[in-house]
Amino acid sequence: MTEPSSQWPEPMGYPLAQPNRPMQVSPTMRAASVDRERAVDVLKAGFAEGRLTQDEYNDRMAKAYAARTYGELATLTADLPIGPIPVTMPPPWQATAWQQPPLPAVAQTNGMATAALVLGLLEFVTAGATAIPAIICGHIARGQIRRSGEQGDGLAVSGLVLGYLAVALGLLVVTVALVAFSRSGGAAGGLPGGQ
Repeated sequence: MTEPSSQWPEPMGYPLAQPNRPMQVSPTMRAASVDRERAVDVLKAGFAEGRLTQDEYNDRMAKAYAARTYGELATLTADLPIGPIPVTMPPPWQATAWQQPPLPAVAQTNGMATAALVLGLLEFVTAGATAIPAIICGHIARGQIRRSGEQGDGLAVSGLVLGYLAVALGLLVVTVALVAFSRSGGAAGGLPGGQ
């Protein structure tokens, strides 16, 4: 025989119950007949184990069958060990830290790394004037990222690469210009000037 959960699809909006883990529901949510039966089973187990007297058992069982919400059922079984029945949870504004899973920490992107990349890209517009600031920001950003664990190492490295390429290209242009100037100056100096 197949299990009911595999035979029938779960209605939209209802959380799927996981084995060995109680399902959290709002205490104001309406209880079904099966929920009342589960609560009565907990009461029966409590009575059988000697946790409840006959009068307490009878009183709570009558209240369980008359209960309309999960909150009412939870108050009847709150002082008894319970099995896999839904656990009420307070409204979101009353939830405590232990009931809500912690939010994953999102590492921020380092601002200097972003500045290094922006300055590295601006070299094309400024004819290399922002190359040195890009290199400085890139090195500062990498140091800050190592210490703080922030994101942005790729941005910092990109800014450094662009900065060093612009400096290398600038040095190459200056070297070529000096060589060209020295050759043209040497050729001009070799012309007979006395004539």
